[in-house]
Amino acid sequence: MTFDLTIRNGRVSTSHATFMADLGISDGKIVAISQHLPAGKQDLDATGKWVMPGGIDSHAHIEQASSTGVMCADDFYSATVSAAFGGTTTVIPFAAQHKGQHVPRVIEEYAKRAAEKAVIDYGFHLILSEVTPEMLNEDLPRAIAQGITSLKVYMTYDALKIDDYHLLEIMEVAGREGAMVMIHAENHDVIRWLAKRLLAKGLKAPKFHGVAHDAIAETEASARAIALAKLLDVPILLVHISGPEAIEVIRSARTLGSKVHAETCPQYLFLTQEDMDQEGLEGAKFCCSPPARDKAAQAQVWRGLLDGTLGVYSSDHAPFKFDTTGKLPKGDATTFKEMANGVPGLELRLPLLFSEGLLTGRLSPEQFVRLTATNHAQMYGLEHRKGDIAIGMDADVVLWDPQECRTVTWNDLHDNVGYTPYEGRELRGWPSTVISRGEVIVDAGKLQAARGRGIFLPRQIPKPILESAAHPKPSHASDWLGLKGKAWAAY
Repeated sequence: MTFDLTIRNGRVSTSHATFMADLGISDGKIVAISQHLPAGKQDLDATGKWVMPGGIDSHAHIEQASSTGVMCADDFYSATVSAAFGGTTTVIPFAAQHKGQHVPRVIEEYAKRAAEKAVIDYGFHLILSEVTPEMLNEDLPRAIAQGITSLKVYMTYDALKIDDYHLLEIMEVAGREGAMVMIHAENHDVIRWLAKRLLAKGLKAPKFHGVAHDAIAETEASARAIALAKLLDVPILLVHISGPEAIEVIRSARTLGSKVHAETCPQYLFLTQEDMDQEGLEGAKFCCSPPARDKAAQAQVWRGLLDGTLGVYSSDHAPFKFDTTGKLPKGDATTFKEMANGVPGLELRLPLLFSEGLLTGRLSPEQFVRLTATNHAQMYGLEHRKGDIAIGMDADVVLWDPQECRTVTWNDLHDNVGYTPYEGRELRGWPSTVISRGEVIVDAGKLQAARGRGIFLPRQIPKPILESAAHPKPSHASDWLGLKGKAWAAY
């Protein structure tokens, strides 16, 4: 057999095993995994390299306006180029519905932007900020049938907040139609109450963002979201979990049989609240919601990754320039309450975890693969083609050089943000060659991918795994209301 591309002499890691092998790739698919394969039409020597699945980043804000109208610094070209250089070959950003917008039109606009610009494959989550009968009865079922099988809602932010009643309505539709509900869980009124009192005292600096977004706000909202999902017996995913108390709430709920999944991000492993305490407004570069906590919280986030409580590791890439068009809408007069929330991280998500998780021995190669690719594919309906190295899967493959050491500087990155919160960090290991559907798109620091080569990925019904949870069968209101639907098929 003549392969289009071979990767030979590499150390291959899948979600379940690590071994020495060659990969044979034809028509964009992995068609052979064996030792001593003959060279293909294009042949890559992976001696000394780790051969792993391309990363899936399932939480990134790309060419999206924030709730206050601030536009992201990255469009679908710069963001996907940045992702590719960092070893990510699939992104699932958001198509954001703001109040007054019609869901089908929102999807159409985002699809057009991505089709023209993306260099890697992509899907969409649908952000919902306004609930109407038309949306519940027509728009959401249609979007889910078209392959947008995940919905995100916010329990905070004035312009995005969904109340509990409407959250239940969205959960009902998602459960019936087979979609995952992603939830930004922070108690809006706790944050509002604290922020008002801080500002009244003249406490406006970025570090007070962390004070206003107290961990109690995350813990309470996480528990409430879990309880609402339990009422209808539907699966949910809590995004960007940062605090030990919230992690323990999730861990306990899973043990008791709740279908709750959770995500964390680089900022909660590698940043702390002290980073926000900088001279002037420099601390704003480190502000996100929820905020980074302390060193003890970092340790608990690592524990959550290791024991399966936190099943996916995403960037939550929220790229805002450090000027009046982004982070600082009122310039030097911007208070912590007015600045744009979020930090960039799309390109460094995998190198950070490879260096500080895999090469330090915190994570096994298989855990690294699951946290960065496989679990994302299962959680969001892509396991039939993405997220692992196996016969028949898309040939999304990254060759990692474990010997390459780099000092992080934004000048070497490929986003449009203008800074990185990880500036100056020393990392070991870097993606040297990145392959998407059998095409080499990054090699030796050079982009080889055309604008618009990425394709839209219609996703199937998610099939998430509750690795450590028991599965008791208590009676639910959903049993009496006849609400059982497609979302239960995975359990």
